[in-house]
Amino acid sequence: MSFSLAQFQRIIRDTYDQKDRSRGVEGTFMWFMEEVGELATALRGSNRKEQEGEFADVLAWLATLANIVEIDLEKAANAKYGDGCPGCKQAPCICAPAEKP
Repeated sequence: MSFSLAQFQRIIRDTYDQKDRSRGVEGTFMWFMEEVGELATALRGSNRKEQEGEFADVLAWLATLANIVEIDLEKAANAKYGDGCPGCKQAPCICAPAEKP
């Protein structure tokens, strides 16, 4: 099954919202950071399946945080990156290599 970012965020909300809201932003953020650490570890290895799983976990916890604070991830991402790079407004980005993003 394929789904959009908005659909994924809704799936996460439908599945975990009650637990997530009772945990709150601070507790959920700690879980998110733990998953980012697990992704960092997986990226040091060569197990593609493990890397994919950790990317999915990080995305799920990011969606959870967005749900708790009522941010539509798809809308936010489109607003910031829909026109290309937020800095130079180009795709591909032509900002100097030392600049963020």
